[in-house]
Amino acid sequence: MPGLTAPSDYAEEPPRHPDLRINSKEPFNAEPHRSALVSSYITPVDFFYKRNHGPIPKVDDISRYSVSISGLVNKHIQLSMDDIRMLPKYNVTATLQCAGNKRTAMSKVRKVRGVGWDISALGNATWGGAKLSDVLELVGIHKLSSVTSLGGKHVEFVSVDRCKEEKGGPYKASIPLKQATDPDADVLLAYEMNGETINRDHGYPLRVVVPGVIGARSVKWLDSIKIIKEECQGFFMQKDYKMFPPTVDWDNINWSTRRPQMDFPVQSAICTLEDVDVIKEGKARIAGYAVSGGGRGIERVDISVDGGKTWVEAHRYQKSNVPYVSDGAQSDKWAWVLFEATLDIPPNAEILAKAVDSAANIQPEKVEDIWNLRGILNTSWHRIKIQNSSCVSRSKM
Repeated sequence: MPGLTAPSDYAEEPPRHPDLRINSKEPFNAEPHRSALVSSYITPVDFFYKRNHGPIPKVDDISRYSVSISGLVNKHIQLSMDDIRMLPKYNVTATLQCAGNKRTAMSKVRKVRGVGWDISALGNATWGGAKLSDVLELVGIHKLSSVTSLGGKHVEFVSVDRCKEEKGGPYKASIPLKQATDPDADVLLAYEMNGETINRDHGYPLRVVVPGVIGARSVKWLDSIKIIKEECQGFFMQKDYKMFPPTVDWDNINWSTRRPQMDFPVQSAICTLEDVDVIKEGKARIAGYAVSGGGRGIERVDISVDGGKTWVEAHRYQKSNVPYVSDGAQSDKWAWVLFEATLDIPPNAEILAKAVDSAANIQPEKVEDIWNLRGILNTSWHRIKIQNSSCVSRSKM
């Protein structure tokens, strides 16, 4: 594309924060330390997880950059950044989460394929840009449409990003037209992140943000939008990010038997402790995040310090000085909820966390029950094993 190119190597990667936990260097995939993740409701850009499939595209000439809209519509157009900025701007606070978040814990049960994410492959940002529903009206697609006059039912996003999984072709994904044209779905063509111009790592100059859906559908470095009849046939829609049962392995997998994963299930994690940690006996602050897909709020977060025999409900919050109400008018429906509880920690405790969303969906207790060969959607209860410092000290005497 004129103005935006995908480099053939990793020689011109952008600078990154030195405190990130790097899971792979080429392509660059990294996450913040868990304790830094929940230090604020809005994730600083530097500590927002980085997920890439190849070298980071770079802008050669922003004045020449444009996005094409074509396919099963009567009108095909090219939009410059100036054209997009002339549309009404919306700010949407939304959590993006990689489908492989918490993959490392799943791999301890049985080997899986994929980037070894801890619990921080997600982040919460305020995205600024034009609503996709407004953009699509420019080619004659009315809001709340489920099919175009030419039979288009899906909206495909094609990136400048080139990846080996597509045999050197572009990364791409799609969402249903009904979702794309729904103003309340808040799908954005975003050019700002946390009030600043979006940076290269996160999609400069323009990316898609699909709230409530796994991050793989929020395509960065947008090249084109195509209105198509069937869902996208790209690798990451058809040969990845699908949920299979534990009985399926690489010898018997049939990708066509499952639909592409869209909404992410209810999820939670404790961020103030490591999975195996040493603390003194007495009170300790247990804090972390909970989030669900599809715009569902978090109704409850339960904490146990005795391996699940008894439970305490944690305090939930989003913005300061605004009481959080699941699905409340003052709540950010696409964003995570932070939680905390200060509890007495018994010797050698097993601390658990589990969340319930506003549709009464619950997290599965055991990771074994949801193991899958790609290690996605590990939403099992988060478990922390505590070794009390006094016991550890005596064992070293």
